[in-house]
Amino acid sequence: MSETTCIAITPGEPAGVGPELSLKLAQHYLNYEIVAIANMNMLRQQAKQLNLNVHIKPFDEFDNNTAHEPGQLKVIDIEMPQLTELGKLNMANSRYVIDTLNTAISLVQNKSMHALCTAPVQKSIINDAGIAFTGHTEFIADKTGGFPVMLLASETQDNKNNHPLRVALVTTHVPVSEVPTSITEEKIEKTLKVLHQDLISRFGIANPCIAVCGLNPHAGENGHLGTEEKQIIIPALNKLRTHGLNIVGPLAADTAFTQQQLIGKDAIVAMYHDQGLPVIKHQGFGDIVNVTLGLPIIRTSVDHGTALDIAGQGIADESSLLTAANLAAKLYAHSKI
Repeated sequence: MSETTCIAITPGEPAGVGPELSLKLAQHYLNYEIVAIANMNMLRQQAKQLNLNVHIKPFDEFDNNTAHEPGQLKVIDIEMPQLTELGKLNMANSRYVIDTLNTAISLVQNKSMHALCTAPVQKSIINDAGIAFTGHTEFIADKTGGFPVMLLASETQDNKNNHPLRVALVTTHVPVSEVPTSITEEKIEKTLKVLHQDLISRFGIANPCIAVCGLNPHAGENGHLGTEEKQIIIPALNKLRTHGLNIVGPLAADTAFTQQQLIGKDAIVAMYHDQGLPVIKHQGFGDIVNVTLGLPIIRTSVDHGTALDIAGQGIADESSLLTAANLAAKLYAHSKI
């Protein structure tokens, strides 16, 4: 019998929809195992409040030959200072959220589990508690090493676009005013090398074709609308081409995502967060997965936030977490080949 993959799930902010999504995920038939890294009493309280029929039990030991059983959720219990009212942030539990992440990261690092799938956290309340936290991507990279690259991936295919859409970022959570100075030849080269390698090793694409957006309108219009393309982006891309990378660009971002331009492209690199992510989220919000490339571990996440406004109403849609967990298992399978 083949080895069963085990995915560590962190439900994220306890006042948000993450715990509800984790409980709903546990009701699905999965061909891999999931283990929640969370407070057991909190999950039981929310399951009761939301009328979700999930048997919550302590995780003892992973059986390589046993997949997930629908309707049950195995949990590694993490101490939580206060049970939180859904929809209301509680600063006292910020350290708990960090503890779930640290525990999950360690489990994947030491091979006790095979990949990490994260539900959303509330960055503001963590920082308000005096814990510096930019985001999952940066936090996990700090713990594991490597050069993190944020990729949002839609692995589904539709009638208009018969291939997946994947968008990677050169800069992530920085103010727009700081984007130009954050883009360097070195950063572009590192980002594309990581993307190229992980498309091969984790997505199973033999010779990936990567399209790269310019920073300025019309990709700088030959220097008339900005010089970053001529001075930074084009030299970096030309250098990467000499190393064998299949790269197209820099392209004008306003046409880079048209159906014609997407033909034959395995990923698109955007220079900053809101240049590329609105496009892919518009295509299929809820079916998009946030993947952190360039790390020694596999990590995926949902494409949405904590949704405090609907927490506790039982209406949160678990499809993004399900898609993220499915992709984590798929990426692990490719990484073994």
